[in-house]
Amino acid sequence: MSQKHLKEAFISNLNGTSLLEISVGLSLAPLCLLGRGLLLILYYLHYGKPLRSRKHSLLLDFLVLVSPLLLSCTVLSPIIFFMPTIIAAFCAGVFSKIYSQRKHETRVPFRQIVKDFQETYLDPEYIPAITVFRVYVNVLTSISILAVDFPQYPRRYAKAETYGTGVMDLGVGAFIFGNALVCPEVRQKSYVTQPKFSNLARQFFSIWPLIFLGVGRLLSVKSIEYHEHTSEYGVHWNFFFTLAFVRLAASLLLAIFPKKNSWIVAINLAVLYQLILNTTSLKMFILHGSNGRDTRVGFLNANREGLLSLFGYLAIYMASVQVGLCLLKCRNSVKGWIEAVCFLLLTVLVLFVFLHVSQAYVDPVSRRMANLSYCIWVVAHCLTFFIYFVVTDLVLVFTKLLVKGSSVPCCWNVVKPPNTSTKHETEAVPIGREGKLSHICLISAINKNQLLFFLLANVMTGTVNMLIDTMHSKTAFALCMLHLYMFFNCLIMYILHAKNIVLKFW
Repeated sequence: MSQKHLKEAFISNLNGTSLLEISVGLSLAPLCLLGRGLLLILYYLHYGKPLRSRKHSLLLDFLVLVSPLLLSCTVLSPIIFFMPTIIAAFCAGVFSKIYSQRKHETRVPFRQIVKDFQETYLDPEYIPAITVFRVYVNVLTSISILAVDFPQYPRRYAKAETYGTGVMDLGVGAFIFGNALVCPEVRQKSYVTQPKFSNLARQFFSIWPLIFLGVGRLLSVKSIEYHEHTSEYGVHWNFFFTLAFVRLAASLLLAIFPKKNSWIVAINLAVLYQLILNTTSLKMFILHGSNGRDTRVGFLNANREGLLSLFGYLAIYMASVQVGLCLLKCRNSVKGWIEAVCFLLLTVLVLFVFLHVSQAYVDPVSRRMANLSYCIWVVAHCLTFFIYFVVTDLVLVFTKLLVKGSSVPCCWNVVKPPNTSTKHETEAVPIGREGKLSHICLISAINKNQLLFFLLANVMTGTVNMLIDTMHSKTAFALCMLHLYMFFNCLIMYILHAKNIVLKFW
């Protein structure tokens, strides 16, 4: 077999892993974020000033926010179920040190701290968990697209062939979910009246970079005969095209139907698509082509997975729009967000019950078809991932109350309560220095140029695969390459952010 066919076989015919392992793995990123925040607060407690060295902050962010995730999906994957406990124990130790070393004059009874915490007001204009969710989906995807070509990356984490729940299967849906959280229809204020199809026209203009990147990827992959998994999207289709067409179709639906009912549209789309899969020959067509022998003759046959899975991804997008609208309701206090977390947890529980029923009586999870079970699974796990980040932020807010003046980048700003005596007063005055710290935060750096980060990761992945025989790499060499690859990508984003450069012109 040629090197190209060997690599294609290396990432094909896989079955995924368990839902439990994915849920456990998702807790690692929030725990790393919590550890980074607690270390910065401990630094402030010791030195009386925040960490301002750009070199040191970049090194800290990379070693704490990125490196553990890279190790957990390679050499530490056999002990993945112990990893959250280990990191949580480290965080508990740092928190205990912070609590015990506070200055005596600032100490107040723990019960009073809890009461003050519940009454704390948070900046209503910024929900850091959304930013961190989207950045981490990008980071985890960037790690996986190269790591999957090394033998140290467990095959159960790679994309499943037809049915199954691989880590990379979730990443595809999570990208769609994260994009919808910040789409124009969600960010647009409810009291602002605009022409019904204005967002659709804006999306027509905004998706051209995705189309351009999709065409560029297609031409480059075909010209250099780069290995590809045909049953993933098809012969000519790729994820850039999926992102573009889902965004455009969603804007059309949101122009026709009220956005507050987007969850109804999502359910109808997913259920109707599943009914068609089960009652017609569509499922057999997706899996085996029009002749039943996996033909790729004709555009529809060649790209059937990419084209027909759009219905499932569109359902995920519409469900995420509803989540985004729910999150942007004015919850400007810790108590309000605790109630929101409880509501989201209840929603996740209901979704997992539906997922169990759907897998048992309808169809197992299939990313290839983006069927009903896949849609439920993606939304349930994305909500779980988001809840982890909200809880992390609330813990950091509580810790900042223990150490007055401390601050953590990409964490909630504590604000003064709005003036309730004035009826229309809605302004809240930030307390602390989070805004000044944004220039030394890796998360903010990646967030500012997310599409560029993803594109750079794809280019670097292709370059590494062309220069190195990844399939036969030793463990030390593989880890070294993966760390260099991720550090280079992060460094580029960090430099652009430090120079306040945003490479977005659409």
